Amino acid sequence: MTDVPITCVLVANRGEIARRIFATCRSRGLGTVAVFSDADADSPYVREADAAVRLPGVAPADTYLRADLIVDAARRAGADAVHPGYGFLSERADFAHAVLSAGLVWIGPGPDAIAAMGSKVEAKRRMAAAGVPVLDDLDPAAVTEADLPVLVKASAGGGGRGMRVVRRLAELESAVVSASREAAAAFGDPTVFCERFVESGHHVEVQIVADAHGTVWALGERECSLQRRHQKVIEEAPAPLVERIRGDLRERLLAAGRAAAAAVGYRGAGTVEFLADEAGRFWFLEMNTRLQVEHPVTECVTGTDLVGLQLDVAAGHALTGAEPAMTGHAIEARLYAESPADDWRPQTGTVVTFDVPQVTATFAHPGPGGLRLDSGVENGSVVGTHYDAMLAKVIAYAPTRDAAARQLAAALRRARIHGLTTNRDLLVATLRHPAFVAGTADTGFYAAHPPAELTAGTPAAPALGALVAALSDAAAERGPLLPGLPSGFRNIPVGYRSRTYAAGADEIEVRYRFGRTGLEVAGMTGIALVDATADQVVLDVDGVRRRFAVGRFAVGDQARLVVDGTDSSIELRRVPRFTEPGLQVPAGALVAELPGTVVRVGVQAGDAVVAGQPLVWLEAMKMEHAVHAPADGTVTDLPVTRGQQVAQGTLLAVVKSGDD
Repeated sequence: MTDVPITCVLVANRGEIARRIFATCRSRGLGTVAVFSDADADSPYVREADAAVRLPGVAPADTYLRADLIVDAARRAGADAVHPGYGFLSERADFAHAVLSAGLVWIGPGPDAIAAMGSKVEAKRRMAAAGVPVLDDLDPAAVTEADLPVLVKASAGGGGRGMRVVRRLAELESAVVSASREAAAAFGDPTVFCERFVESGHHVEVQIVADAHGTVWALGERECSLQRRHQKVIEEAPAPLVERIRGDLRERLLAAGRAAAAAVGYRGAGTVEFLADEAGRFWFLEMNTRLQVEHPVTECVTGTDLVGLQLDVAAGHALTGAEPAMTGHAIEARLYAESPADDWRPQTGTVVTFDVPQVTATFAHPGPGGLRLDSGVENGSVVGTHYDAMLAKVIAYAPTRDAAARQLAAALRRARIHGLTTNRDLLVATLRHPAFVAGTADTGFYAAHPPAELTAGTPAAPALGALVAALSDAAAERGPLLPGLPSGFRNIPVGYRSRTYAAGADEIEVRYRFGRTGLEVAGMTGIALVDATADQVVLDVDGVRRRFAVGRFAVGDQARLVVDGTDSSIELRRVPRFTEPGLQVPAGALVAELPGTVVRVGVQAGDAVVAGQPLVWLEAMKMEHAVHAPADGTVTDLPVTRGQQVAQGTLLAVVKSGDD
């Protein structure tokens, strides 16, 4: 292959991955072009590009999935190469072909390799022929009770979309329909298939890079076993399973990765994913013909720039030198805008504060003992319903796994992320869990340890958090509060000041006053005020001085506060003294937790339902979310219809039970 010069790269993607690719392009003196939907017009990646081209609309089908618009944008902006990132069109052979046909450089594998591995059914057939172990496919129409549990999977795409675990035969048809619909929306291909579901395996994958001159590198392995909804949450390299079993497991995995790449004449960066067990057996799952979200952990332990290698291979350069080996340990945590304890429900809103301490590098190798941040958001970023809920990735790199886990947990614990609910507390609890520390956590981890169980006790004590909020509010209104004779002190007894806050569904009334001995709090002892401003409160709690940061933001007309301590935080809402009658909702009301589209209504008004029965399905953030009956009862109101767009807080249904 003749070397092809690359001078300007259009990234056919958005958010964090666009910023990551731009970082390498800038370091090499290459021009950068962004494409953006109307929802992303003010995103950081758009401002950072040398040029940006609007894709009118907000839905992926109208914007980031329009190959014709993206190729036209590259031509108009003067780009001579296209990088697809991950997701969207990154694994579409027709898009790669369109880019090449337009005379542009495609930074990825050839269309034939994408097509061969893009269909999971065809990929498994090829892998079996190449001697790579595979799980047998099952025809959904022929699945029996003896085959259960099974996994329904989209043949195209990845990222957990179009996947369903089925444990009861009666649920199979509905799962196939739902997975097919989700796959069509995310990837433009509704094809799904079934395979045996391994309950508690380990997800291990091999990073490969291949050039056009016959060289294939396997850059070590990663473990990505901790997943929710078949999407990865924490990834690391090397894989703890491989480190524990040792023997020849690593050599066999890397050899299988190289064989997979050779079987399709692969060129560029890709990932071969396997399911492995404690006996050292493994089976091919799929090959992702693109860069992976978790690529930073491999970059850390091998000292490589995978985007740089993609550019080199696309330009026709050969891979030179020895195959990079792994040194040290790297762990990546994905920060999602979601409520894990509420069935992983995605969250929307404005990122008021986004601050991760101790970061030593962004979108680049952090150095030994360093912390890397790859973020798609910053203060003021708006998280909507149209795209994935991932905000950022935080990566720790250290000489040992224990050191990396401690460093990552500490940085996440001290992070200030205000404005919307995230999975931060779950990540910290996971990194500190004995099973994770021991390296034995598998794909069933979150089923065995539900988020509510893992995060119990992680928020600050509600009463203490509410007291901090009350003192902070008082300081915001009247000026700093100090010990001794603080503002508002009188030489005669005075009544308690009262403020009420809500943490979730619980209301906490705070009653306090300043007497001759300083701060007095009704129902609490051992508390002394050191100082308080609108942004920070310092208390002496049972002889230990503790510092709390306070952040404020609004959700609609509702004022909220976040109290951050060194080891805990809590979000609070101010509760007004009187509630307007129009704001009250009927008993049994189910409202939309986030904006979205009604894609299915499974009941009618007057139907009898049982607790947990799905009633309405919403599509938001490229995933389907079922709304379930809260109790046995009767559907008395169903004001929504299929295809309807609903805002957050919209009434979806009312279920009246005998207790209402």
